[in-house]
Amino acid sequence: MRARRVYWLAQLIGWMAYGSLLLFAIISSKPDKVTPQLFISISGLVFFGILVTHIQRWLMLRLGWLNIKLIRLIPRLLFISILSAVLINSCLYLLDYIAETSTRAHELFNLAQFMISTMSLGILVLFWNAIYFTFHLFQKSRNQEISNIELTSSNRESELKNLRSQLNPHFLFNSLNSIRALVDLDPAKAKISITTLSNLLRQSLVLGKENIVSIEQELDISKSYLDLEKIRFEERLDVVWEIDDRLLLNKIPPFSIQMMVENAVKHGISSLKEGGEVIIKIARTEEGFCIQVSNSGELGGSNSNGVGVQNIKKRLQLQYGESATFVLKQEAKMVIAQLNFKNEGI
Repeated sequence: MRARRVYWLAQLIGWMAYGSLLLFAIISSKPDKVTPQLFISISGLVFFGILVTHIQRWLMLRLGWLNIKLIRLIPRLLFISILSAVLINSCLYLLDYIAETSTRAHELFNLAQFMISTMSLGILVLFWNAIYFTFHLFQKSRNQEISNIELTSSNRESELKNLRSQLNPHFLFNSLNSIRALVDLDPAKAKISITTLSNLLRQSLVLGKENIVSIEQELDISKSYLDLEKIRFEERLDVVWEIDDRLLLNKIPPFSIQMMVENAVKHGISSLKEGGEVIIKIARTEEGFCIQVSNSGELGGSNSNGVGVQNIKKRLQLQYGESATFVLKQEAKMVIAQLNFKNEGI
């Protein structure tokens, strides 16, 4: 609403200022030409200038010119500026003819004079278009900057949440206890587990500094997390990987897969005495690709409205708009968390 008020205010001030300067110039140089018809002509210029440029703006918005690259936009602006100038000038000549301004009535048929005045108006309308698109470019840049700040803030929030999760005393206590039990039984496996825990914490620090990461990077941190959880749950946790290797280089927000995997274990497997299955699937779709994490269990409020779920939804909205969605649903005895990406959002 504020932008609309600014637009109309700029239209009125701009065209009235131009009309006033034109009137002042005529009064200063040719005072004998100051007639009632002159005031009618200048009033008509202001009116038709506002009307035609507003119609022009409506047309440009309908055609999506605000999103066209500059090299393709320039010839369009030149064409529509000349067309608008022809329309404004034609309306002025018609107004003068109706108002019976004798001089202009004869000039109505003077093609050379008509072309000269049209070119002058064309330059004026082109200048109007330049100001209009510069304003929108500034607004777009400002909105993008705000979105980037929000995205950075969201990613930092995600990073801190993830680090809190990984550095959670219970998680570390369980992991270290499991590793301690392996020291005597299987020293080699205990050594591997310590390395896995170290890698997990290091990967969390690295990924948290990025806006987007590859699916391959996300899978690495998710595998490290599941390897440690598998030590704790042993046979209660069964992990299945269904990965299309052709999609590994596609980019996604950091901690998105890891968040879904963590929720699957925390809200699904840990609450089942007999344990269950976690299935990580990455596949192509008609519109792009999807990432799906399924786990045994029932969908409840804790895993559907948690901070992690809200965080990933917010980041997807900021980073991809309508080109990416997050879905959480129940199918049979499985809870399915799914990220959908369209090709244009990749």
